[in-house]
Amino acid sequence: MLFGVEMKLLQCELRISYTNFDLFYHYVFLTEPLIGGSVVSMGEAPAFVVDNLNANFPNGLHSKSKGCETAIDIGNKTYVIGASTESACTIGIQIFNKSTSDWVIPVVLGTKPKPSKGHSAIVLDEDRILVIKGNTTSDDSFWFLEVNTAFVREQKMRMATEVVAWSKGVIGEAAKPIVISGPSGVGKGTLISKLMEEFPSMFGFSVSHTTRAPRSNEQNGIHYHFTERSVMEKDIEAGKFLEYAAVHGNLYGTSIEAVDVVADKGKRCILDIDVQGARSVRASSLEAIFIFICPPSFEELEKRLRARGTESEEQIQKRLRNAKAELEQRNSPGLFDHILVNDDLDTCYDKLKKLLGLADGVKSTQESVLEPVQMSLDHMVSKTGHKILINCGVREPEKPAENMFVLDLASMKGGAPGRTRGLRFFTIDPTSNGVDAEVLS
Repeated sequence: MLFGVEMKLLQCELRISYTNFDLFYHYVFLTEPLIGGSVVSMGEAPAFVVDNLNANFPNGLHSKSKGCETAIDIGNKTYVIGASTESACTIGIQIFNKSTSDWVIPVVLGTKPKPSKGHSAIVLDEDRILVIKGNTTSDDSFWFLEVNTAFVREQKMRMATEVVAWSKGVIGEAAKPIVISGPSGVGKGTLISKLMEEFPSMFGFSVSHTTRAPRSNEQNGIHYHFTERSVMEKDIEAGKFLEYAAVHGNLYGTSIEAVDVVADKGKRCILDIDVQGARSVRASSLEAIFIFICPPSFEELEKRLRARGTESEEQIQKRLRNAKAELEQRNSPGLFDHILVNDDLDTCYDKLKKLLGLADGVKSTQESVLEPVQMSLDHMVSKTGHKILINCGVREPEKPAENMFVLDLASMKGGAPGRTRGLRFFTIDPTSNGVDAEVLS
């Protein structure tokens, strides 16, 4: 692709000025070689017909648009992204297989973005497409449509059908969540409560779902999300859970949304899950610190369980059998990063804080929330390496853009079934002759 040269996409003319290119060249191209790019416009766009979808597009980077729909090629498939009707509540996905000339409606997993008045789309690699919503703020502008990531491939095999997944892009880093595991009665809940009490603005608790009945002192949405088994099974099938397991005859699980809600508030998420769940999380895309809490002895654990007085003898025996299995798995290679023995609560708590790098007197590390930036409906995007240039309000070739931004994806982490984090966002002065970038995050 050549910048500063008029391009035509069907009947829609896409232009980028020499002025803007020179600025972006100094800022980006001198540090990264051009690896192919694409310019995609938003706003008013020409119509296209289905018969044209099987046309060849150079290196799969270009897109066609029709109103609020975008068609983009990856390999032998064309992904049509957008709401087919104005009343649609989410951005829809259709796939056209050019080899068979068949249309497929895929299973769509993840949190689905609400439609805007328009969007742009650009291929990042063979695994995902970046979709930028117009007329929105930067905290809701960037979405990743995963079409061939490890998570998507796994779901395709499981469901035996075409699958895609949405992942919301989040600007800035997030501290690694903390997974705390250990047998019932070992004191995990007490340790977590102490951590939350001392550092209330630093940590947030991931509230798990369960199909068991609440105990007398438990509140829905605080201790657990109590739900019906049929409802939870349906949500599991829809890919809404990061991990789940059958424990003591009931289903327990951590929803993707429960973890993301905590991180979205700028807090570090704590997950209290069993060993089976920890193993599932370790195998997922979520990067976390895994800590196992064990008792000083099995006899002490039984003593603590009976002292709670909340279970019948049959339930206690079930928990003890499960505890033996969990204690045997604590040394599984690559599962837990740290093992703490809770022989004395205060001593164990001090060791936990030390592992998490919490010095005495530190009460909060919560970062200030950045003010969102408005993303224009009329914008063009181009790509080089890991950087995306966004020109907002470009209408004439020799006039500078109203606003110019750079979205840096070099440090992005995570992905479906959760958020894609670590995005960096810059603003560039379009009237400057040199590099004048302000880091937004």
